[in-house]
Amino acid sequence: QVQLVESGGGLVQPGESLRLSCAASGSIFSVYRMGWYRQAPGKQRDLVATITSGGRTNYADSVKGRFTISRDSAKKTVDLQMNNLNPEDTAVYYCNFLMPNMKNYWGQGTQVTVSS
Repeated sequence: QVQLVESGGGLVQPGESLRLSCAASGSIFSVYRMGWYRQAPGKQRDLVATITSGGRTNYADSVKGRFTISRDSAKKTVDLQMNNLNPEDTAVYYCNFLMPNMKNYWGQGTQVTVSS
């Protein structure tokens, strides 16, 4: 059974930074794509950033230039460095692994709150 565990969320002020981390446990031989999604209250879950096994990245327009996704395939971890946070970034952030067989795994989520 594969489990994803996120960490690093919290309460910060506008303009500050946070780094989210996601670690996987279980039987994983390879991960096609790792990513971060977020869901604000009353809204759907949206893509934040993804990174493929080949290192190709994709970002939501709203976070380009502020967020950076990185992965360590050997350690089965994916991080999200978030800089210059603003209140619109407030949401629950979820880690996602997409396997080569197209099966999805999700973490339990970590809360990020940006408020003065």
